[in-house]
Amino acid sequence: MGGDLGPRVTIPATLEVAAQSPQLEFILVGDKSQLTSLLHSQSENTDVSRIKLVHAPVAVTMGDKPSHALRYKRDSSMWIAVEMVRSGAADACVSGGNTGALMAMGRHLLKTFPGIDRPAICKPVPTERGHSYLLDLGANINCQAQQLVQFSMMGAVLAASVDQNPNPSIGLLNIGEENTKGNDQIQLAAHLLSQWPQLNYTGYVEGDGIYSGIVDVVVCDGFVGNVALKVSEGVARFLTDRVEDIFNVGLYGRLVGRIARPLLRKWHTQFDPARYNGASFLGLRGTLIKSHGGADQRSFTYALRTAIEHVDKQIATCIHDQLATYQGCRRN
Repeated sequence: MGGDLGPRVTIPATLEVAAQSPQLEFILVGDKSQLTSLLHSQSENTDVSRIKLVHAPVAVTMGDKPSHALRYKRDSSMWIAVEMVRSGAADACVSGGNTGALMAMGRHLLKTFPGIDRPAICKPVPTERGHSYLLDLGANINCQAQQLVQFSMMGAVLAASVDQNPNPSIGLLNIGEENTKGNDQIQLAAHLLSQWPQLNYTGYVEGDGIYSGIVDVVVCDGFVGNVALKVSEGVARFLTDRVEDIFNVGLYGRLVGRIARPLLRKWHTQFDPARYNGASFLGLRGTLIKSHGGADQRSFTYALRTAIEHVDKQIATCIHDQLATYQGCRRN
């Protein structure tokens, strides 16, 4: 029930997805009195018999340090929700709350697969050719080369499983395409990836190539990935707002806007960030999905659908099984 708007977004989004998916059951974890009130005020004619409420007296705030939340907030909605995945009471957990705390609780409760040092946050991004997967998006600020190789493996499994792509291409995000570019860890990761015939590593990708779709999986450390994602989202909002401003100024602007808006709506539908909400923590022994903290109802429904897709396609199991086939994937 975390995020900037909390239950005001998550409850109507849950009701919407529940109405479209009669085979599913949902568990809302949070302050039960608040959840009960909001659920019944917004459900109207929607069947709520498949929505269970679980009380949690404490919430993890956005300002909580992960270590503090992990140690002192084991009665929080976040902890209880992740614990339900660990115990098998739930198939997936979706949260818009504190990313660091969610990461810490996921690692502590769900654990990572053998051969994976740390989970990576991954999500699809729109490209000229459809979409690509970008990871890591903030879970791991400083990464060793072997971790980047692990991210590459998991991203390739995700692309293969979700997109039925038998040989997804992988690129390392770097400051240039030449072999001499990048820091020592990037260059070592490139060398290691080139030694894996099971992986379709194609080389370096520069920042302006992320959205070209030249590779199916773009790999980087969490610092670079998070900055790249946030800059992209900011540029998209800036361009959308500026175009709207132009179309609202003067007779000529309004006339052009009337002609161009249908095309802009098509563009916006294709590249709308809301459609790509829902980042997965790859490498955990369970499905854990992070929604954008500022997600609205529509955006949060996409995070829920991402969780459903990951469970349906058994992404965690696929990663586990594929990792077992990779020789040399071990903890250093």
